Amino acid sequence: MQLLLDDYRVGAAVATDLVNSAPEVMVRTGDLLPDAAALTRFLADRDLLPAAAPTAADVDAVRALRRTLRALLEKPDPERIAALTTATGGLELIGGRAGRWEWRVRARPGASLAEELALLTGTALLSALRALGPDRFRHCAAPTCDGMFVDTSRAGRRRYCVPEVCGNRVNVAAHRARRRAAGPVPGRTSDAFVR
Repeated sequence: MQLLLDDYRVGAAVATDLVNSAPEVMVRTGDLLPDAAALTRFLADRDLLPAAAPTAADVDAVRALRRTLRALLEKPDPERIAALTTATGGLELIGGRAGRWEWRVRARPGASLAEELALLTGTALLSALRALGPDRFRHCAAPTCDGMFVDTSRAGRRRYCVPEVCGNRVNVAAHRARRRAAGPVPGRTSDAFVR
């Protein structure tokens, strides 16, 4: 696994998705990483291709990483984030686009899947912290969600860990509350089946 230091959005998204796969966030569905097959799908959905198929030990190690990442999103600490990256990889300078040199982080040979994910997410979190600041590490604004995310949007106004889910739930609840406050709709016998 390799990562350019200026490209933190991918790693920050992986960190966000990993943290939000926990059972305490996904209360309705439970842990999204219950086994090696689920971890394989999680990685494939993010175009991350491990050298070998994940094992049960990889699942346990990735769950431990998930808890560490949650703590780092709760309280971004550059030294603790850097500790994720220093043991598992190294920094190198490569020739980049248009003849410009670029820094790249590469996992050490023999690194485990969890170590590679730690390198990817840790480097991205450090870069996001430097570029965007700690205020971009946030809790989901949905009242029933315990998710977290790194807001890498240009405007910095993201409010939900998964906008398509949490944002939609909040908007639907607000819409239904407005309809209830407005009273019954003439000609409709019941609002119970309105979706």
